[in-house]
Amino acid sequence: MRLISAASRIPRALRLEPFPTAHYNPSLVNSRRQFLIQAPIGILGALVACRSDEQAAGAHPAAATPGAPPAFNTAPPVGPQVTPATFAEAEKLVQVQMTDAERQMAATSWRTSMAALVERRVGPRKVQLEPTLAPATVWNPDIGGQSTGPVRKRFVRSSTDHGPLPASDEDIAFAPVTQLSRWVETRKLTSDRLTRIYLDRLTRFDPQLRCVITLTRDTALAQAKQADAEIAAGKYRGPLHGIPYGVKDLLDTAGIATTYGAEPFRNRVPSTDSAVVARLRKAGGVLVAKLSMGALALNDIWFGGQTMNPWLPEEGASGSSAGPGAATAAGLVGFSVGSETGGSIVSPSMRCGVTGLRPTYGRVPRTGAMTLCWSLDKLGPMTRSVEDAMLVLDAITGPDSGDVASMPSHLDFDAGASVKGLRVGYFPAWMKEAPATDVDRATLDAIGKLGMVPTPVTLPDWPYDSLNLMLFAEAAAAFEELTLSNRDDELKAQVPDAWPNQFREARFLSAVDFVQADRLRRKVAAEMARLMSQVDLLLVPSLRDEMLVISNNTGHPSLTLRTGFVHVSEARSDWAPDPAHPLPKFSPPRRVPHGVTLIGRLFDEGTIARAGLALERSLGVVGERPPGF
Repeated sequence: MRLISAASRIPRALRLEPFPTAHYNPSLVNSRRQFLIQAPIGILGALVACRSDEQAAGAHPAAATPGAPPAFNTAPPVGPQVTPATFAEAEKLVQVQMTDAERQMAATSWRTSMAALVERRVGPRKVQLEPTLAPATVWNPDIGGQSTGPVRKRFVRSSTDHGPLPASDEDIAFAPVTQLSRWVETRKLTSDRLTRIYLDRLTRFDPQLRCVITLTRDTALAQAKQADAEIAAGKYRGPLHGIPYGVKDLLDTAGIATTYGAEPFRNRVPSTDSAVVARLRKAGGVLVAKLSMGALALNDIWFGGQTMNPWLPEEGASGSSAGPGAATAAGLVGFSVGSETGGSIVSPSMRCGVTGLRPTYGRVPRTGAMTLCWSLDKLGPMTRSVEDAMLVLDAITGPDSGDVASMPSHLDFDAGASVKGLRVGYFPAWMKEAPATDVDRATLDAIGKLGMVPTPVTLPDWPYDSLNLMLFAEAAAAFEELTLSNRDDELKAQVPDAWPNQFREARFLSAVDFVQADRLRRKVAAEMARLMSQVDLLLVPSLRDEMLVISNNTGHPSLTLRTGFVHVSEARSDWAPDPAHPLPKFSPPRRVPHGVTLIGRLFDEGTIARAGLALERSLGVVGERPPGF
């Protein structure tokens, strides 16, 4: 322990690289034995360097007693002076109570003990952490090492008749990818025509929805032309070939602005494509738009305003994948790609009535995507049908060397497979109280009618929201420079629950509590592993806070789909209530889509998609469109 403490005095002139492992692996630096053998040499070098610094400053180093090991609280003083009163106030933030004597000791020793640990940032020996640098510790959702998911790769599309090409552009625009792809493949519809339909709709409806940050017209038309030429030559790439799509504006696109929806980054133009965009290009997709997102992946307000819900234009589309939700629901793209850290696919999918698939953590690589939280971020499809979501997932799944958390896995999906006998877990108490509605309860009834087996389950009553400490700490670290430079003042949303305030508050979170939250996360993951061993999937109210927090932290996949409609008498919002700006009220109440969320086993998206597809076909509500679009 003391050897490690002395390492904090080793000069910081080094380059940090991400560790491509599922956990921190000391063998990548040295084995423990090698470290113990070599550490004294490093310490000697550090001491010499420190003494050289002191002598250069005219200091007279004290003579070291031969054989005396280095110790804590012996480093040169660093940082500002603090007093016992400083600690008395800080105790209120971390809920720790010290005596007067303990505060005095802490104040006296702080600058020689703990303050040096932030030298990485405050200097004099600073080190720059590149935005692409991931933490050395990486979350692995498979904590037991047994849930490897399907053992084979299989993807079977539906064989239903895709029907004749509709006469109207509007009917074509709202068709799911399952139909669009068949029409393009059989050359009943050209990619050029389909692309122009969507570009026209994006231009017409974006002023109302504010869902587009960058329209990629020239790129789209060039890609559509290429797709048509390839298909005419018999070089069909698959079901996404020639299909126009949009991506949330946190996915890098070479030569096209990627703004994160935030003022400080609105002129940011990357030089390379993200892994997901590159894979969609390889699949023959046609990029028509970079879609809006709440600034830095929070809620639905970006530098261009608030993205609105096509079903209820008086309210926001929800976030942070607001643009993908609104554009997909309004028939402005064939499909879209969003991201989720703590509900950002689930919530806009619910609000806008689309299908949102949040894959297992680690299935889809995040290379070239904005980092909000290394251990929580996920990228996934937002579509107008369940099978569409699987078609997109099939194109973007698989590891990439640029994402240390990505891992190999199989995708097993058969659109025609039976769902009879699938055990569907549900929480009886949750189904009886808000946010569950009659739509949720009717969907649970439909599960039984389809031959699946509703199975009551339970989870311990633990403080799951305390896991959010990890989100706040990682997000504040990801955007540290924005906070320290005060450029967070440029963000449009400046309310207590927006990122600027959250990032500043996170600076005062306890590192000890972070470790304890990390340990709780492992405990919760073990509990979810136990639960998922009893059932094939879970059915939950989509916006149940406990499950949003649990499943995002454990990394389990989710599928949110429309299963009915509800009536609302007031607009909904992601933001904390503001009495100065009350939400619009409606009389009579307005009819809007509502749905449930299916949670699957790790890397078993195929099973939740199979169940979701059965519900979609049985309930028959997926085809209804938002009025006016």
